[in-house]
Amino acid sequence: MIDDLDLVFDEAERGEKGRHRRGAVRKRKGKSGGGRGKTIFALLMALVLLGGIGGGAYVGFDRIRNYLVTPDYDGPGSGEVLVQVKAGDTLTDIGNSLYDAGVVKSTKAFIEAADANSRAKNIQVGSYKVRKQMKAADVVNLLLDPKSRVVNGVTIPEGTISLAIYEKLSKETKIPVAEFKKAAADPEKLGVPDFWFNRGDGKKNPKKSIEGFLYPATYEIPPKATAEQILSMMVQQFLEVTKQLDFVDRVQKERKISPYEALITASIAQAESVDPKDFPKVSRVIYNRVYAGKIGCNCLGIDSGINYWLRLQGKDPKDSDVLKTSEIHDLTNPYNTHDVAGLPITPISNPGEGALKGALEPPSGDWIYFMTVDKKGTMGYGSNDADFKKLNKQMCDNGVLTGSNCT
Repeated sequence: MIDDLDLVFDEAERGEKGRHRRGAVRKRKGKSGGGRGKTIFALLMALVLLGGIGGGAYVGFDRIRNYLVTPDYDGPGSGEVLVQVKAGDTLTDIGNSLYDAGVVKSTKAFIEAADANSRAKNIQVGSYKVRKQMKAADVVNLLLDPKSRVVNGVTIPEGTISLAIYEKLSKETKIPVAEFKKAAADPEKLGVPDFWFNRGDGKKNPKKSIEGFLYPATYEIPPKATAEQILSMMVQQFLEVTKQLDFVDRVQKERKISPYEALITASIAQAESVDPKDFPKVSRVIYNRVYAGKIGCNCLGIDSGINYWLRLQGKDPKDSDVLKTSEIHDLTNPYNTHDVAGLPITPISNPGEGALKGALEPPSGDWIYFMTVDKKGTMGYGSNDADFKKLNKQMCDNGVLTGSNCT
């Protein structure tokens, strides 16, 4: 009989740290009796049995009472603990984190306190300073207090190349750039699925690159996060955004190309466009030049590829009108798109959602040229040599091109 009662006690204790899954902003639905009522009945029966065994068996009563009455601390707590609320966390997940950190006496106490507070649905993702052994209701209030949130946000602009991202993150976190480079050397370890590097155009890169997968956004960097953890956060955000866009399936079905090729296209559109409205049209030009046979060598002829290579070597990028002929036609440059057919071997920037959408949904059109025709970034498009000459003249008239390019 004692063995049976111990099973009841153990079941009661596990009930304190509820494992049910439910949305963090949803209230309970349905009746609250059912299984819980049966469990309480079983516990009451256990009490009756204990009473028949003798007073010594009442040592287990406190354990049963902890189930009948939700275990909760009374005071405001003490000390300081850092607890993280992650994206997708339910109330149970948050309660478990608090319980594991010694903040609340039971997950159930936190869930009930959150259910009783109509503002609990506003708990945000982030890191929070709380105290150990707190009353659950006070914990909920702290999680809703902006002053409790540890903010260490870093904003990565769209189109930033990976080397510049490492420098920015290093400045904000004091983690050496070398550690970010080391972590980035293995994109798959950071969470990039291997299939992303497949391509159907026959081009191969001996080394997989993280370029293109570090999604530009504002990130809250957890205290003591490593370079690998930070870059993994950015990769996960990329995967989440592309999942929401159904990017992988759609580019294969609608564009008939690999996701990686579409990502490279998005990175070029991001690098070449000043105004986001040009992302789709620039993507169409890229597709026309590379896949539609509208250019003799299927060459892109973009200077942004040259500048990306210069920046990888620690050199400053150059405007198109000052690039040397030797730089434009440098066959040792793996990002040469003037003499080499097709897309570059990797993305040349980290594109945002707008550029990804542009590569996914380019408009119909027969354009094979895009040019920045003024210093404001206005883009012009052309479908033939006559259009090219007209756009080139606009560039010269507006001072975008100078010298021999305008004779």
